[in-house]
Amino acid sequence: MSSERQSRLADRIRVLVAERLEKGLRDPRLGFVTITDVRVTGDLQHASVFYTVYGSDQERADSAEALRAATGMLRSEVGRKLGVRLTPTLEFILDAIPENAGHIEHLLREARERDAATAATATGADYAGEPDPYVKPREIADDED
Repeated sequence: MSSERQSRLADRIRVLVAERLEKGLRDPRLGFVTITDVRVTGDLQHASVFYTVYGSDQERADSAEALRAATGMLRSEVGRKLGVRLTPTLEFILDAIPENAGHIEHLLREARERDAATAATATGADYAGEPDPYVKPREIADDED
């Protein structure tokens, strides 16, 4: 369970790293990077920074290298602006949101196609048994009394 202090620290780290990336790192390998989320451990010693990169696989790999190279500089700047006793270590993790969203879209499209095929098969189909398969109570004739 995340404490309020953890979430505040994570939000602040997200803002600080995003602002620094917006100003630029002077690294030509860095592409169009967006910080999506930051998660801080319970002891506030480690921060996982999730990011996405707009572009090709090569741009993603180059941006990952640029962020890995700039981790120390970003950590020192975050530590200077946070004002906490111990600065958490930063770990940059490529967020798989775009790939997951594409996979979910593919699965939904496939489900819609299967539903349409099932509906097309169902039109004009007849019941396998009687039209009303439920057991009805026996009707007692008057002469049986």
